[in-house]
Amino acid sequence: MKNNKLNKYGIAGLLAPIIFLVTYFLMSSFRPEYSHLTKAISELGSLDAPNKWWWNIIGYMLVGGMISFFAIGLKQSVNPDGKGKLAFWGLFLSGLFMSISGVFPGDFDNRTSLTMILHAIGSFGSFVFFLIAAFAYPKQLRKSEYWKKAATPSLILTILSIISGFLRTGSAPGLGQRIGFFFYFLWIGYLAYMLLNKRKEINTV
Repeated sequence: MKNNKLNKYGIAGLLAPIIFLVTYFLMSSFRPEYSHLTKAISELGSLDAPNKWWWNIIGYMLVGGMISFFAIGLKQSVNPDGKGKLAFWGLFLSGLFMSISGVFPGDFDNRTSLTMILHAIGSFGSFVFFLIAAFAYPKQLRKSEYWKKAATPSLILTILSIISGFLRTGSAPGLGQRIGFFFYFLWIGYLAYMLLNKRKEINTV
């Protein structure tokens, strides 16, 4: 694959977590009543939220699209032979379902409404497909001399993202969700960094 393609895919993967984080803190700063410990992240884009479409379009749709775009470059680098489809589709669909969660704002006052159900499908589906990709990729990474060093760290980040789910209880249920998002985006950012670093190694050969 040409170096400039590695570059744009890697940059997309690195920017996705940054854009999400900046948008999250910016949107939450506009709402003094918003609690990082008790509110769901999706409530920044709920039906009754001010500036909801700013959050849904940038925080979910754009970022989700960038993750799916990054998935294409990661597959082409890790599996240039066309194999590893399960890992690729898992990550690609994780980004796509994140975008879907932004298309349908959550209705937290009526959790049985159609828009809330579709939002939940997008949100839950994004994480499920991520887990499929995250558990499938280590096997693919170990097949490459360059990528094999990323197999164990990526698996550790995956496990940590799952463990965080047990923190979504008590007086601060939002904490576990944010930790889960942290490891999710750290996984993406780490592999994006590896993709960009591979480009540098190719250029020095």
